Amino acid sequence: MVGVVACGSVSSIKALWETRIKRGREEEEKGRTSRTGTSSRLGVQVWEDRAVLARLKEKLQTEDGRLVLRIEQEEWKSLPGALVQFIQVQEWQIHRTGLLKIPHFISSFQNLLVLDLSRNAVTEIPKQIGKLTRLRELLLSYNRIRVVPEELSGCESLERLELAMNRDLDKLPDQLRNLKRLQHLDLSMNDFSSLPDCVVAMPGLEWLDMGGNRLQLLPDDIHRMEKLHTLWLQRNELEKLPENISRMASLDTLVLSSNKLRDIPSLMEDMTNLRFVNFRDNPLTVEVSLPARRKAEDEEDEEDEEDGEDDREMFGRDFMHLYIQEARKRSYAVLNMHCVNQIDE
Repeated sequence: MVGVVACGSVSSIKALWETRIKRGREEEEKGRTSRTGTSSRLGVQVWEDRAVLARLKEKLQTEDGRLVLRIEQEEWKSLPGALVQFIQVQEWQIHRTGLLKIPHFISSFQNLLVLDLSRNAVTEIPKQIGKLTRLRELLLSYNRIRVVPEELSGCESLERLELAMNRDLDKLPDQLRNLKRLQHLDLSMNDFSSLPDCVVAMPGLEWLDMGGNRLQLLPDDIHRMEKLHTLWLQRNELEKLPENISRMASLDTLVLSSNKLRDIPSLMEDMTNLRFVNFRDNPLTVEVSLPARRKAEDEEDEEDEEDGEDDREMFGRDFMHLYIQEARKRSYAVLNMHCVNQIDE
């Protein structure tokens, strides 16, 4: 009886041992397969990274002494992290790639002077962009940006900012008034209903395009823009101009076509530096027409015409002066008629 039990015990132990060996082998095989799979995936990743780096290297070129990354009309909806291996790049020129976002590692590119991502599908500007203290140009026109972060004010060297045709963009953070070196600002074809306060307060601004928005009024303190020499306001909803626009001493180009202006401030007559102005397609209340030029004058001015257009017609400076004079005459006539009527009464 004891022998039977012993024999049964040995058989059980043997079976248990064989089961453990089998499980051990299975687990070892799984481990080997797992390690092989992981190793394989790592190998593929390394290969892909190298391929991306090689592809990026092909996009690097030197222009005017700058190292430029140029990608155009290729699909790059995102930029790979491997790009940080080229932090010496000074200029990005990435156009028509379908790029969806500016990577957060943008802050690693401390040598960046120009960031041009125009004509993509970028939806936001990362806060990290404020770390680029040497950046001079930020060009993001024709994208889908709705919000500009206050951190952008950290780009203390910025001279040119273009945000045209982002459509839903309707405000700027007040902190941008700290961009003391900004000279060129393009906010055209967006959804602004007023000129942002920070723009009026930018001390170095010389060129501003606010055309194609929903502006109804200009600020009374617009003359604070002391260095502004070019102002584009075409295709808005302006119904009147503030008198202080005449105090913009540096202004030499003012485009006001396709608005709802019904009058021209008489003080604009004293804007001696104003070379070009355009009041075309406004419902002005006084109808005036410029006298025909003498043939000799036409021949003399042909050399100064651009694109075959007459400067007087295109910019309307002569028209503006004639309008103000005619409006003043009519005002005097109305005043005199009122005085006569009072005397008769």
